[in-house]
Amino acid sequence: METKEQRFVMKCGGSTLAALPASFFEDLRALQEQGVRPVIVHGGGPAISETLTKLGIESEFVNGLRKTSDEVLDVVEMVLAGRINKEIVRKIGQSGAKAIGLSGVDGQLIQAKPVANSAEIGFVGEVTDVNAEVIEGVMGMGYIPVIAPIGIDAGGQRYNINADTAAGAVASHLGVERMIVVTDVPGILKEVDGVKQVLPTVTVAQIDQMIESGEIYGGMIPKVRAAVQCIQGRVQEVVIVSGEEPGVLSKAVKEGGIGTRIIQS
Repeated sequence: METKEQRFVMKCGGSTLAALPASFFEDLRALQEQGVRPVIVHGGGPAISETLTKLGIESEFVNGLRKTSDEVLDVVEMVLAGRINKEIVRKIGQSGAKAIGLSGVDGQLIQAKPVANSAEIGFVGEVTDVNAEVIEGVMGMGYIPVIAPIGIDAGGQRYNINADTAAGAVASHLGVERMIVVTDVPGILKEVDGVKQVLPTVTVAQIDQMIESGEIYGGMIPKVRAAVQCIQGRVQEVVIVSGEEPGVLSKAVKEGGIGTRIIQS
């Protein structure tokens, strides 16, 4: 594949992106200048929780997903599609790269339906389709699409969508086989002779075993499970990398051999 056709989907939490050094965004700009086409899908859970607390709105989680009433949904959309999305676009712009912020509602970009247990969890959606033409159009104009994971159905109902599943769906509909998940850790760590080392490659089945055995524990569990959620459709592998690592995106896109590759089997 020629470089000019090279594209990748990157998923990052809103709080992680906000803390990334300027060099990360300069690396993104360098890739864009070389003809690589990045697409960013972001989350923003901590910022949503913080805003709900400030507004005195109670919210709870059911099996790791935020219970989303109409009132909570307003805040989710305001924080994700408003504050965080524009913060990322601004940071990319400061680096000299070009970005356009979108939410899944724009151009019916992320089409969704209620999840199976919507009666207990509210307006949480699962992706039914992605309007890849909108993303292709934005990339074609030379901009990086920055997508907030809000979904919409044919009747105009909005849905809160898990950022990891949204990122996986976007990648799959774009025909991207490899996704990059940017976190605050260098990959999946395993203790070998008392020293923590990054596992270069791991399968989904091995991850389940490592969670069961306690080798993957604490805050690493949700990060790894989230990365696994990105493996769907055409997406064959996900690479977990640290955004703090100098030139991390260039290394992940061009050379590989950085972070942890999670593969289907």
